[in-house]
Amino acid sequence: MAKGNVEFTPEGDIDKSKVPFLTSSRVGLAVLGFFGFINVYALRVNLSVGVVCMVNQTWVKASIKSNDSDSTLVSECASFTAVDPNVTDSTALRDGKLLWDKTTQGLVLGAYFWGYLVSQVPAGWLATKYGGKRVYGWSMLVCSLLTFLTPIVATTNYIAVMALRIILGLASGAAFPAMHTFWGNWAPPLERSKLTAFTYAGAQVGNVVTFPLAGFLCKYGFAGGWPSIFYVLGAMSLVWFFLWMFFVSDTPAQHKRISENERRYIEHTLRDSVRSHKKLNVPWKSIALSLPSYAIIVSNITSDWGAYTLLTNIPTYMNEVLKFDIAANGLYSALPYIVFWVIINLAGWLADFVRRRSIFTTTNTRKIFDSFGKVIPAVMLVGLGYVDCSQPALAITLLVLGVSLTGFQFSGFIVNHVDIAPAYAGILFGISNSIAAVTGFISPVVVGVITSESQTRAEWQVVFYIAAAMYGFGAIFYIIFASGELQPWAREESEEEEKMGVEMETKGGHRDGAADGMLADIKY
Repeated sequence: MAKGNVEFTPEGDIDKSKVPFLTSSRVGLAVLGFFGFINVYALRVNLSVGVVCMVNQTWVKASIKSNDSDSTLVSECASFTAVDPNVTDSTALRDGKLLWDKTTQGLVLGAYFWGYLVSQVPAGWLATKYGGKRVYGWSMLVCSLLTFLTPIVATTNYIAVMALRIILGLASGAAFPAMHTFWGNWAPPLERSKLTAFTYAGAQVGNVVTFPLAGFLCKYGFAGGWPSIFYVLGAMSLVWFFLWMFFVSDTPAQHKRISENERRYIEHTLRDSVRSHKKLNVPWKSIALSLPSYAIIVSNITSDWGAYTLLTNIPTYMNEVLKFDIAANGLYSALPYIVFWVIINLAGWLADFVRRRSIFTTTNTRKIFDSFGKVIPAVMLVGLGYVDCSQPALAITLLVLGVSLTGFQFSGFIVNHVDIAPAYAGILFGISNSIAAVTGFISPVVVGVITSESQTRAEWQVVFYIAAAMYGFGAIFYIIFASGELQPWAREESEEEEKMGVEMETKGGHRDGAADGMLADIKY
């Protein structure tokens, strides 16, 4: 069989046992992508910790109307609190100079997602048409430069910081669609779960690194403390940009260091689903009418609500409700994401295992993993709402489980775009993630409004109930409508067929079935 200029040998001639994995170019791409997402999330969440020490907490507390429940909470926590929340001394958190109330903090934290929302679909289209290397790389360079500017802009006014964060979100919105486009060209179907899971797990390591590092720099850093957060993380992202642009290629055919065996193996397994010609005809109408696409979108929205609720507010919750000081805050805020990283990778390997052994179909694998990654965390969050600062161990345990078990979703809806439409995975991810990104700026504002009075446990119960309800709805919708099969509108069409207007057959032959069926010609 021929595909472009590549000749494929008859059935059985490609021996997968001779195709490298751990030393392969596709794993090398996963490693670079992994470090890329460390930087993406480091630049996203740095402000979540930074704001705790950027803002004058004494002024904020004085501006909040006291009530009986607040006084009771402080009294209950007095014996546990490591640092009195009303006192600032040389051993406590540096009290910042910025006078931002809770509502303003919510607006600033949410501003990132206004830009993130807008750039998803254009980034997916650009990556599909021109390749993800430049789209991802140059966007991260912009993010790095903007991060360096944050301490300077923050000394002006909060509106300027919002504008900067909007542009930062606009640039970083290219990361996931561009990487999905990469995996549409690089990931063999039965390796998709573990390759994408490992890559995107970098996001959680970004949280793990950023929360404690930012907490430490807040208290002990140079340039006055919190500004050093942005200088250090900006420099890390800049180093990654140069490595990415030097080592990465958009497709196996363009890669200079890939082995012939690996290149032929990847191209053969993806022969029906990647574009072999440069003309880009996106089936917009088919995508808009596809229920499996809507299952991904709904799952993405509900997942992001819970994720962003926790991601942007864990440091505040730790500080205001559990009464941890900033150093402990950063450490404990990172703990859920350490376990999250482990769960994402284990779930990815397990998902590929059950598919390879035909224990579950691709469709059922995606539904099972996605629903488990929503329902169990929902229960944990509800329980978390009933824990106060006198039960720190239980609170941390529920928080770790509530965050980390959502990692199963990475083998659910997150990789599902590549199952149903590998050639348009970047665009499809851009669509779902751009709609879901709305929750990124709504959620912090909603949390800010709910907790604006006194930061009581009762207020945080409402926050966690909302997140749990979103998870539950997303799980049900995804179970009903999701699919793991390559969709008819996403099948590859040759340039000659396109010119002649020949409609590809969708019944019979090797083009039937799920994405996994594309491997029928290869002996495993």
